[in-house]
Amino acid sequence: MDSWPLPPDAPWPHFLRLLRRPDPPKGWLEAAAALPELRRRPLLLRWIAQHRKAPAHLRVALLARLPWRALVAIAMDASAHPQAAATSVERLQSLWPTLSLGERRAFALMAPRALWPLVWKVRDTGVLASFLRHPRLGVEQVQGLLQLPLTPSQACALQDCRWREVPDLAARVLEVMGETLELPEHGLVLGMAAPWVKALDMERRIEVAARLRHPALRRLVRGPVEDPLLVSPF
Repeated sequence: MDSWPLPPDAPWPHFLRLLRRPDPPKGWLEAAAALPELRRRPLLLRWIAQHRKAPAHLRVALLARLPWRALVAIAMDASAHPQAAATSVERLQSLWPTLSLGERRAFALMAPRALWPLVWKVRDTGVLASFLRHPRLGVEQVQGLLQLPLTPSQACALQDCRWREVPDLAARVLEVMGETLELPEHGLVLGMAAPWVKALDMERRIEVAARLRHPALRRLVRGPVEDPLLVSPF
């Protein structure tokens, strides 16, 4: 089989289409990775690093120097070589402490699922608010991430999330909040529970309150108890 052309013999649009082909001629991917123009465009090198026909040594060498955006793209691409996706996740875990606050906010919106618990632990409301807008994040996943202790940053970000009126999430937030309020130096304010209480009907509020051990939160969730002698039977 004749080798496919490379730039400048191949126009860039045609070359980019070839990068996505599953059947490159032997040695073509290595030659493409060596192009000076491609070395200056790491987001394009991503297509070689994740290619299922890329030699292992080439994949390892490319993944070691790709920026975090390219690694995220590989980790989120179902068509990527499994080893490339796994290595990208490992690289992202090691790069996470070095990212700036702005990079973390951008990363949170596109983070691979394996890194969701890592992002959720960040003590910055802006990062968490960005994460809660992640297009692949659902209310069930948010409920799974809610673990003791609930931090003030998490509580603030959750108040503006798109599921704040979902009863199941409200119940889960109140339960974790109640457990956190039992801890010393928790940093939470009781008023943070108010939006979640409003998301529950009275029957659900009584049910949730029965599971809470923190007295003040339990009273807030349950609401005022009516005096039966003052309630008209009509």
